[in-house]
Amino acid sequence: MAASPSVVPVAVTAAVVPVLSSSSDFSNLREIKKQLLLIAGLTRERGLLHSSKWSAELAFSLPALPLAELQPPPPITEEDAQDMDAYTLAKAYFDVKEYDRAAHFLHGCNSKKAYFLYMYSRYLSGEKKKDDETVDSLGPLEKGQVKNEALRELRVELSKKHQARELDGFGLYLYGVVLRKLDLVKEAIDVFVEATHVLPLHWGAWLELCNLITDKEMLKFLSLPDTWMKEFFLAHIYTELQLIEEALQKYQNLIDVGFSKSSYIVSQIAVAYHNIRDIDKALSIFNELRKQDPYRIENMDTFSNLLYVRSMKSELSYLAHNLCEIDKYRVETCCVIGNYYSLRSQHEKAALYFQRALKLNPRYLGAWTLMGHEYMEMKNTSAAIQAYRHAIEVNKRDYRAWYGLGQTYEILKMPFYCLYYYRRAHQLRPNDSRMLVALGECYEKLNQLVEAKKCYWRAYAVGDVEKMALVKLAKLHEQLTESEQAAQCYIKYIQDIYSCGEIVEHLEESTAFRYLAQYYFKCKLWDEASTCAQKCCAFNDTREEGKALLRQILQLRNQGETPSTEMPLLGDSL
Repeated sequence: MAASPSVVPVAVTAAVVPVLSSSSDFSNLREIKKQLLLIAGLTRERGLLHSSKWSAELAFSLPALPLAELQPPPPITEEDAQDMDAYTLAKAYFDVKEYDRAAHFLHGCNSKKAYFLYMYSRYLSGEKKKDDETVDSLGPLEKGQVKNEALRELRVELSKKHQARELDGFGLYLYGVVLRKLDLVKEAIDVFVEATHVLPLHWGAWLELCNLITDKEMLKFLSLPDTWMKEFFLAHIYTELQLIEEALQKYQNLIDVGFSKSSYIVSQIAVAYHNIRDIDKALSIFNELRKQDPYRIENMDTFSNLLYVRSMKSELSYLAHNLCEIDKYRVETCCVIGNYYSLRSQHEKAALYFQRALKLNPRYLGAWTLMGHEYMEMKNTSAAIQAYRHAIEVNKRDYRAWYGLGQTYEILKMPFYCLYYYRRAHQLRPNDSRMLVALGECYEKLNQLVEAKKCYWRAYAVGDVEKMALVKLAKLHEQLTESEQAAQCYIKYIQDIYSCGEIVEHLEESTAFRYLAQYYFKCKLWDEASTCAQKCCAFNDTREEGKALLRQILQLRNQGETPSTEMPLLGDSL
């Protein structure tokens, strides 16, 4: 039988953060619930509200504990007692976002909790000042020049504490955040990994680490603690890295071990299906989530993206009104309203709401990307480039921003720039046919036709969502007078359209039938040529050509021309 989690004293946290170690064993859910309730309280005391909320939500999804098993609050140390008055006053100021005032009253405090709040208040004060300046210069190039002036001082102070091994798990987390903000990525990763070892239950440290991992190879070299929290981290990072199959497997495992009621896991599964464009499945899960947690705002912007793609105006309108009633000044609400106006082709209004979202949180990734799309619709390419660049600053893994930049430079007829950005998008989404088709078109414009062919074929092989890769490949073969290969591509294209069972208008259908009719005619395959010519008659742009070809076939048949053999046939699908 696996051992249940036990208390592991750590030198830098002993007697200050008496958190139970988090073993990799899920068999003792009661112990896990105790740990979650404890860390929810500890993070709340330090103003780490998102981590506190995450832990509380996860704890809520597990069965309630009997009174006898509820844990008392952590013991107060001598240092905590000395700093109690200053901490209580400063925390009240911190909670109403008077960060400088909180830091002033905490200056000189010695307890770990008070010291963390002192440093965190100074950090947030700098961030708030930076955000206030950013709001005034939102959009122009100067935005990139706005810095958090407190970061360098904080780094110097925290570095000294770190070298003296005086930072607890929370202190390490803050030190990592400061390093990340200063773009010292390697150092930040090392510190966050250390933080997860010292305080494995703090979700914020795992999340920060997640934001710095760029690929699966990087993940392999991390020395992470063997803890059940690692499973949540891996599921999250797999979703971010577009390793959706692995992510869904992890989330299913977590549901199976007892987290089936977790709204966080349900929402993450919905996001995962959104990322692989399984729109029906994602919509179904989001609708279930709304019933389970009707006042939830997190991830509702992702839900609105799905409604937008499906052009579900009434549902999107209802969602926007509903979120406005809950909290109209949340970034997600502004993004949902922006999507609603975008769907109604009111692009100026949509951009206005995405700007409003960014005034609330200039680091909100989705709003930058969506604003870029709106500027594209308004033909404002320079503003679109600016928005997409900001999105990449926030998260270099945002394939939509890289793809958007590629599209923008395509409009500006700059294929070399275009190629660079599409390549970056493709690296992030290697199995997304849209990226491959875009790359193929780019290579074609640069006359790198062999590369273009590879891209179009690969796009078809991974499942061409827009059903255009084969047509583009066929036209490329046509251009290179490779008539047999072109015909094979058009045949596959037609067969795919007829086999999918969807009644949709395919703009290139007539092009395919016209080419095949002429191809079979040249090969003296009268039956196949006649079938394709008849199909041409169903389209306005090829009707006359189809009729003319049918007359020619009839004339040649009457003259006793013998049909050729050993040529590819169109198949029975027609």
